[in-house]
Amino acid sequence: MENLLKKNVLVVGATGGIGEECVKLLKGSSANVYITGRNETKLREVMQNNDIPADRAFVMDLADSANVEQTANTIHNIITQLDIVINAAGIGIIKPLESLTYEDFDRTINTNLKGTFNLLKSFIPPMKAAKKGLFINIPGVLGKAPMAGAAAYAASKYGINGMVKSVREELRRTQVRITNVYLGGVDSPFWDDIDLRVQRDKFITAKEAARTIWFVCQQPTSGVVSEIVVQPFNHQAI
Repeated sequence: MENLLKKNVLVVGATGGIGEECVKLLKGSSANVYITGRNETKLREVMQNNDIPADRAFVMDLADSANVEQTANTIHNIITQLDIVINAAGIGIIKPLESLTYEDFDRTINTNLKGTFNLLKSFIPPMKAAKKGLFINIPGVLGKAPMAGAAAYAASKYGINGMVKSVREELRRTQVRITNVYLGGVDSPFWDDIDLRVQRDKFITAKEAARTIWFVCQQPTSGVVSEIVVQPFNHQAI
């Protein structure tokens, strides 16, 4: 297992349920943790709750390419490159096709798919130059097995799947690793605004999901965990 002591780790979407749990685990492993979030108020709460210095926290909308690039430049000017980037950000709009608007679709693609592209574009090149690093995405199981009402969401997550596999081919001569973590049914604030009857008491907890990501962070560089799937026992789709 890799020691996370003093590793430079960025958690994108640290204000979400899974993101903040990742922050707690990484801080407990003595990593140097940097965080981003769209909501400044929530970001400050995460900073205070986890003793994150102000110069390691950034208000960032991953759908805004200029904002992502500016944040990346600020971090890279301090530490040259990150050891690990965890993309725990994203949105979920679950609606049947008749109710899904063009704005819903655009917002989902811009945040989940284009947002991931923006992160890869800004954070992979320094890793590639150093020939080392780890980038973790969380497409969710809807990036592998679609469900009714998830046309926009599944499109964005399937897109991440294909994009990451292509970028991975460009990194074969380096030790830069990209892992897709497919989580199914995580009880997090993600579900708070989704009008869908689900049994959240049978879901994976955000803490359990974060432990999977924390586990991936500690895998030895001699191998690549290309993907990992974790689902509730009674909610298996793959």
